This record gives sequence, structure tokens and C-alpha cells, in this order.
Amino acid sequence: MITNTKTTETITPNLSVAEISQRIKHHLQFTQSEQNGCDKKPAYWRATSLALNDVIVDKLQRTKLRQQQSEVKSVNYLSLEYLMGRLLSNNLHNLDLYTPTQIALKNMGFELADLCEQGADLALGNGGLGRLAACFLDSLATLDYNAMGYGVHYQHGLFKQSFVDGKQIEQPDMWREFGSPWEVCRPQSSQKIALYGYVEDVAQTDGTTKPVWHAGKMLQGVPWDVPIVGYNCETVNTLRLWECRAEEAFDWELLNRGDYLQAHQQQVAAEVVSKVLYPNDEHEAGKELRFIQQYFFCACSVQDIIARFENQYGAIADSNNWSTFCDKVAIQLNDTHPTIAIVELMRTLMDDHNLEWDSAWAICQKVFAYTNHTLLPEALEKWSVALFQRVLPRHLNILYRINDAFLNNDVESLWPNNNDMRARLSLIEEGNEPKVRMAHLCVITAHKVNGVAQIHSDLVKQDLFPEFNQLWPTKLTNVTNGITPRRWLKACNPLLANLLDKTIEGDWAKNLNMLSELTTLAENSKFQAEFMTIKQQNKIALTKEIKALTGITVSPDAIFDVQIKRLHEYKRQHLNLLHIISLYRQLLENPELDIQPRVFIFGAKAAPSYQLAKEIIYATNKIAEKINNDERIQDKLKVVFLPNYRVSLAEKIIPAADVSEQISTAGKEASGTGNMKLALNGAVTIGTLDGANIEIAEEVGDENIFIFGLTVDEVKTLDTNGYNPYHYYENNAEIRACLDWLDTDYFTPGKPGELSAIKDCFLTGGDPYKVLADFQSYADAHKALDKAYKNQQQWAKMAILNTALMGKFNSDRSIEDYVENIWHLTPCKSS
Repeated sequence: MITNTKTTETITPNLSVAEISQRIKHHLQFTQSEQNGCDKKPAYWRATSLALNDVIVDKLQRTKLRQQQSEVKSVNYLSLEYLMGRLLSNNLHNLDLYTPTQIALKNMGFELADLCEQGADLALGNGGLGRLAACFLDSLATLDYNAMGYGVHYQHGLFKQSFVDGKQIEQPDMWREFGSPWEVCRPQSSQKIALYGYVEDVAQTDGTTKPVWHAGKMLQGVPWDVPIVGYNCETVNTLRLWECRAEEAFDWELLNRGDYLQAHQQQVAAEVVSKVLYPNDEHEAGKELRFIQQYFFCACSVQDIIARFENQYGAIADSNNWSTFCDKVAIQLNDTHPTIAIVELMRTLMDDHNLEWDSAWAICQKVFAYTNHTLLPEALEKWSVALFQRVLPRHLNILYRINDAFLNNDVESLWPNNNDMRARLSLIEEGNEPKVRMAHLCVITAHKVNGVAQIHSDLVKQDLFPEFNQLWPTKLTNVTNGITPRRWLKACNPLLANLLDKTIEGDWAKNLNMLSELTTLAENSKFQAEFMTIKQQNKIALTKEIKALTGITVSPDAIFDVQIKRLHEYKRQHLNLLHIISLYRQLLENPELDIQPRVFIFGAKAAPSYQLAKEIIYATNKIAEKINNDERIQDKLKVVFLPNYRVSLAEKIIPAADVSEQISTAGKEASGTGNMKLALNGAVTIGTLDGANIEIAEEVGDENIFIFGLTVDEVKTLDTNGYNPYHYYENNAEIRACLDWLDTDYFTPGKPGELSAIKDCFLTGGDPYKVLADFQSYADAHKALDKAYKNQQQWAKMAILNTALMGKFNSDRSIEDYVENIWHLTPCKSS
């Protein structure tokens, strides 16, 4: 063992260049049967990954042994999404093997940066929810906590996005078509999952009856493990992903009779469960598939958690061991998707382990905690009672009993004989189609419920769950989100990372607060020049990527104005678009208008069934096509919508961004993490007082961020008084001119009105997210931003301070908050 110069911890000795070369050549020849002299990048990427895996697996085995021997408490993180991105570069950095591997490959005739491009993104997520989960797993390992992530081993994940005539086209994402070197199948840990059937009350010898679930169908959950490598430490944890299969591969008798398709029907039906993320639930079949997918993932995870506990501590048939279970196991529900895990644990405890109701319920209350990620009512999942009855009849019985106990005890004690309150808080939402409120179940069960930014957590208490906050005043709390600086600076922005290494004493990637040392250099002309030269180099690299992906030529001397996030009305990409149209109008009226050349860069996917979101993408692409080819405006304005936005594309955009668009309607964005990534890399935010923007403004200072728009209270007042978007349309000539333009065929020659859906969403659609109300304030903020950018010394200072003051938004800090206030873990370090 050796000691790293930046920490007192002992770490695995670094491999020499010769040793790395030898391992790569070994895997090239013996694992892949390739000749050492082959010039195939994919072959060398895989061989390099496998060589690295030798180190990772050794550390993983030692981590498991250390965690078992220490008997420390573990946290099990249940999330339907994990946006892991590519793993080679990140794992090399975390193991401090990037430089020697780079040299080894250089000697073989390859650039490591090029090989890192060969690997596919693990298509396990969509937006910030999944990326947050990935950051948290990184931090849990880096901080030496015993943790297991659980998710779904999607065959295709979300979808691969392309544009045809400006319209989004969805195609399967074939990320694991030829296997991934980072994952290992663990068939010995497979689980059997029951569905459908009926419940029968079976008489017991003591004269009582016991509910017995007679399942109508069985699925098999097969786990695939992805190692999660901690940074500059000895810990490697695991992300366990469940793949769904049928009990039998095919029906041999049907195959023999020549009915080849029918013979495989069960396996095909089972594989659909883990085929894609978020099956379209616009129809009943889609709803049922999505419901089964969530239950399958939760049931596999709950069974596996218990099996791992029993493997370490012995069978838990007696109450003493179940007491130990509560002390040793925490389960975190990342949003409402894994909520059914609560009922599954109740069912397992009672039906499979013969616990009494009160004991089982007490265990659930101690073990589960819940993270809320949204205030949007439509995002708080509800499942029909009829669907529960058909697919999970035993679980519905348990739900009813939980609800009865809650209403008759907790609610009745605080609001006696109050039927309105009972209806409001009940797990069952009555109506023509009664539904189960999954978020209510989370809050009723969990010992802690957290929001993900201070304003969001306050609104959860005030607006979303005020009655629950009255019932349990200490249950609802806050843990502000964070990002891992290992991926979102050290790995994705090596030029800036190298400058920080030279400038800061200590390992800033493990203690992000060290970046505050840069505040003393923010006005230093030499450091400003170095910092902004790096920004320019990153912009030049992005111009090449833009050209390769879209064919559009942009200048690195322009302001790179970036909005990259899931396409949703509340994130207000259409506010950005409306402002772009306005700038274009102004330039046509006055081509000599004194504005900084601007490149607006978008990256976003729209859910396949979200028609308006798709219309916004189409409108943006058609408007971009017109603007980008209009010589009259002298390249002062360019618009780029990059296809197939994902982690690996974000890693190229973020280091090059000058401006970070965080423009959601106040009170709608729970936190945001893109705002943190962009600011950490020296982008200046233009945003509303929403989510983590508020806390970012507190850290960097009002003079280093551009805040605009209505506050949360002002939005509420506007709603209370009755919001009328026509008021802004009729009284703001610029808004009216821009919206009326969309009714013409200017942007869609020969097809007048093809972009009218955007205008309609603002006017006849009611503009639910107050775009028109915020437009003028947004436009004014952009004018101030344009003016600030003209003073390059001042802008450099702002950019440096944004990087310097992001220490709070480290996911390590978020995890320590969870540990202290919710999970109560102890780190398990090597001695």
C-alpha cells in the first residue's frame, strides 16, 4: 500500500504503464481473440475496460468482505432511473489510472479520449432524477458507505432521438446489443415474482384464517451488477439491475408442433417488462405494463435485500433478528416509482415470514424513507384500484388495511369526525375510477420525507402535504441536491481540472469547498486569461461536435447560451424560443443592432406521448433552420438543437457553456442539477427564483447571476386573481408580433399555421406556466447579460466566482446530510 499525497487514506497502488499495457494486450488476445496489432478502436476500448475491471473487481470483493466483517448499516437506493453515462473515463479518474492508461494506449497508437467515445451510455434513465441517482451512488462509494443501488436492466432504456424534417423520431437505444464490459450477470441471486391470481382465506390450526395469494403468473428477475467505483478510496459498491424473464424459455411441445411464435410467447411477454423505460401509459395496456414494471423491480429488490441480510446475519424468523434488520438496513425511495416496495415488504414479512401486522408495520416505518422530486400533481403517481385488484390482489388487501389504520387512528385523533379531511388524506382517491395515491403511502409510511432544495421542501410542507406536516411536524425535511465533481468537472473538463490541480493545494475533487480559494484570483488578470482560454478551447471543441452532428457552423467567439434538460412545459424551452424569435425580429429590423453574437444550444428529449413537447422541438428546429440560413443577420444569431441528448453529450456541452438557462416557472422545479453542473464549469446562470437557483444565487451573490421573473408568491397571487395571457398578448407589441408570426408560413414555407400550436398553448391553452407573464423580465435580463459580456474582465470574474462558490452543491455534501438526518450510517474504510 502507498499513501496518496492528497489524503491520509491508503489507496491501491497505481499500476505502471507497462503493467496496464500488458493487461490490455492480454484481454485483447485471450478475451477477445484479437491480434495485438489490430487497429480497431472498439476492440481496444473493450480490452482497456476489461483490464480496468480486473482492478475494480478486486476492490469490489475486498469492499464486500470489509463491509460484512464490520457489520455496518447499509442503504438500499431504489430508483427507476440511473443516468450513468459512459464509465471508462470516470472509472479511470476515480482509480487515479487515467494518465498511465493514456500513455500506455498512446504507445499502442491510440488516444484514450478517442477510445472513451466508443462506449455507449448506459440507457437507464431520462432526466435529472436518474442523473442524481448516479451522482449519489458515486458519492456513497467515495465516502466509504455501504450502499446498494437497485434499478431495472432496460434492454433499450428511453429511446434514441433523431430529427427528420425537424420532427423528433424515436428509435430503440441499442446500448447493450453486444454486451457491456461493465456489467456482470448474477443468476445465483435471481428472484421469483408473482402476479395476478386471487387471495383465499385459509383456515389455520388455531382457528384463525390467513390470507394466501394464489398467483396466476410468475416472472423471473435476473440481476446484472454494475460496479460503482469510489474516488480516491478503497470502496467499490454495486448497482444491481433487474432483467425480467419467464420461468421457462419456451414451450417445447408447441415448438415441436411447429407453432414457433406461440412457443416463445411467455418469454416475449416477460422480456417486455424490462424492455423500455416508462412504457407509454396513454392506453390501458401501457398502464398495466408500467405498473408491472414498477412492481417487478420493487419485489426483486425487497427479496434481494432480505436475502443479503440473511446471508450475513442468518435467517430472520424470530423477532430479535428483525430488530437487527431495522438497525442494519435503510431503504430510500427515489420518487414515487418504487412506492409499491412498501406494500411488498409488508406482504413478505407477514406471508413469508409470519410476522404479525403491528411488527411488520413497525419495521416498514423504521426502514423506509422517501424523496419527493415534484410539486406537479400529475407527476404524483396514482394507480387505479381495479388495476391493483387484477394484478396485485394481496397488496390491495394490505393497502386497505394500512389506510383504515391511518384514518381511524392518526387522522381521527387530530381531526375527529372530519369526513372532508379523511377523504383528502385517504390512500384511496374516490371517484368514477378509484385510485391509490402512491405519494400518500410514502408519506404515511416513511420515517423521513425530504425535498431536494430548500424552497421545494418548504412548498412540500406548505402546499403539497400541509396536513401531513401537521400530523408529523418533524417528518418532512430538506436535503438540497448535489452533483459529483468527479464526472462533472474532473472527467468532463480536463483542461479546467488541470488548472485547478495546479492552483489549489489539496484534492478539490473530494472536498469541493477548496474551490473557494479561487475567489482571491477572480480579479487576477493572469488567472482570468488562463480560465477564459480554457473556456474558449472547450467552445472550439463543441463547434466541431455541433458541425458533426448537425452540419451547422457556429463561431466559438459567440456567447454559447445553453438549455439542456428534459423537454417539459414547466422548464419553459418555449420561453427561450419566444425570446429567440424576438431577437431575430429585432435583427431583421436593424441588422446593425449592437448585440453580442449568440449561439443558442438546446438538448432535450420529449416523451413520445407528449405532443406539445414534440411541437416545441419541431418549432425550434424550423425556426433554427430559417435563422441559421439568413445572411441578413450576419451570423449574430444561431440556433442549434443537438439530437439524442444524453450524459456523454452533456459532458461536451457543459464545459463550453457561457450561459446557463434555468428558467422554470417559480415553484415548479424541485431543484435542478444542470444548474449546478453548468455553474461549476464557469457558466453564468440566467434563471428564476426556483429550485436550487435560489441557493446558487445565495452562494455566488446577486451580482454574479441574472435573476428574472415572478416569485413563487407572485405566481400564486396571479393564479388567485385569475391569470389572463391575452392581457400580455394585447398589451405587449413584441409578444403579439412574435406569436402572430407563428401563424404564417415564414418558418414553414408553403405550410401556414404549422407552428400555431405554440401560439395556441400560450393563448387558448391558458399559458399554465406563465411564459407571457415572465417574457419582458426575461428579455430585460438578457439585455443585462449581453451588456455584462461586453466587459470581458468582469465576465471572467463572474465565471470564476461561479466555479469557486459551488462547494455546497457537491453530492458528497448531500449524502452526508442524508447520513446525518435520515440513514444514520457509519463509513466502512480500509484499515
